[in-house]
Amino acid sequence: MGERSDTVSNTTGSRWLLPVSERLGVPLDQVNFLACQLLALAAAFWFRLYLSPGHASPLIRHAVATLLGVALLIFCFGWYSAHILVVVGLSYLIVVQADCNNVHKYCMVTAMGYLTVCQVSRVFIFNYGILSTDFSGPLMMVTQKITTLAFQLHDGFCKKSEQLTLEQRRLAIYVRPPLIEYLSYNLNFLSVLVGPCSNFNDYVDFIEGRHISRRLKQHVGISNGLNGCDKAPDPSPLGAVCRKLLVCCGCMLFFLIVTRSLAINYNVDPHFVNHASFLTRLTYAFFSIQAARPKFYFAWTLADAVNNAAGYGFLGIDESGKPSWDLISNVSILGIETATSFKTFIDNWNIQTGVWLKMVCYDRAPKHRLALTFILSALWHGVFPGYYFTFITAIPISIAAQAVRKSVRHYFLVFRGLKLAYDILTWGATQLAICYTVMPFLLLAVEPTLVYYRSMYYHVHIISILAVIVLHQKHKPREAFATSKSFVSSSGSARCQPVYSNNNDKMD
Repeated sequence: MGERSDTVSNTTGSRWLLPVSERLGVPLDQVNFLACQLLALAAAFWFRLYLSPGHASPLIRHAVATLLGVALLIFCFGWYSAHILVVVGLSYLIVVQADCNNVHKYCMVTAMGYLTVCQVSRVFIFNYGILSTDFSGPLMMVTQKITTLAFQLHDGFCKKSEQLTLEQRRLAIYVRPPLIEYLSYNLNFLSVLVGPCSNFNDYVDFIEGRHISRRLKQHVGISNGLNGCDKAPDPSPLGAVCRKLLVCCGCMLFFLIVTRSLAINYNVDPHFVNHASFLTRLTYAFFSIQAARPKFYFAWTLADAVNNAAGYGFLGIDESGKPSWDLISNVSILGIETATSFKTFIDNWNIQTGVWLKMVCYDRAPKHRLALTFILSALWHGVFPGYYFTFITAIPISIAAQAVRKSVRHYFLVFRGLKLAYDILTWGATQLAICYTVMPFLLLAVEPTLVYYRSMYYHVHIISILAVIVLHQKHKPREAFATSKSFVSSSGSARCQPVYSNNNDKMD
């Protein structure tokens, strides 16, 4: 019991909520995190209503957002929060001092290097982080923001307009940001704990009060032939926030009732592996992975609701004429659960991280873009071997899925019944492939990963590699990581496009 109590109460952050942690039997750092997110939600409403651009200057809004963010970091992580502050400070020195031809390279090396050093120290010093406060989440988020800003600054200073895409031109930064804006962008209370990452220009528009009006003007000006909509009231985010909080409640209930009864580690239990049939093991793996998703849904949806409550995240007017608040949403649950291709699943999971990977790696790598993007994703997530098993495994699966799709899909488009059968078949194949791929991500270590893959007879590896070899000559596969992440550019169009559409029918 003493070991259990120590594990539950261990944290470098505040211990004010220790009685709550002990009563619920939930680790104190998790209790602190949830308390901070709920506090951020309340502060976001206050920020929008009482510290709006009409009541406070941008300087005040930047300062308050930064101070609240730092306070949340200290409450959750104590002295560990210094790591986040240090890397942000070092990166700002690079932004203001470095040659803009290399600023993106220096910031990438600094931010990713610091993140990797911290993750290595946690793995080897703190025994896989089990008994240590995990401050890597905020560090991962500021790494995304630091590198995003640096690449957009490089685009603005060092590239001609014709060298940039329309979206890159919109997001390019042409002036080195002042310190207060840089700190606010990286450390604001809306996203400092769990994200999501957003673009610097969008964030500054939000602080200065242009975030919603620009998108409304674009919509009204083009669809109605008007020059502006200055008198149109800003749409309220209350409905979107309430819907997302209801989703959070559902995910929390699912986690408490279902997820705890389907332990991931049971997939590598020696008795289960040695005595259960292959079909039984496959079925349990499928349902245990499905049950593990709601905790991610909860964290990302709550973070999205916090940003919306402050008035941030307005995408535009959708095709039905309703306001969409999904500009920086990190997950589309419906898109994930109904995905009929590996790519569609990826496009709807951890969306803003996919956008970041596309922006800093996939769009800029001269060759081997798919492999380099997956490797960068693994490095960003951490140094647990399971991460590398997952992302390296995803490379041949992605290529094979593209090749198979190009080879056989058109045969099933003749009749609606055949198309439905194809969708059902590809949905099952996608979900099983995802289950096989992400299992090491949750198991973390090498030995349990190898136990699991041996129990599955490496069947997805073998099938994928054979498919790539057989179909490579017939259809040279396109690299296809996050190509549909460019949906973000729709935020600058006249009408807001569906943010998370299953684009299976559009890929061929």
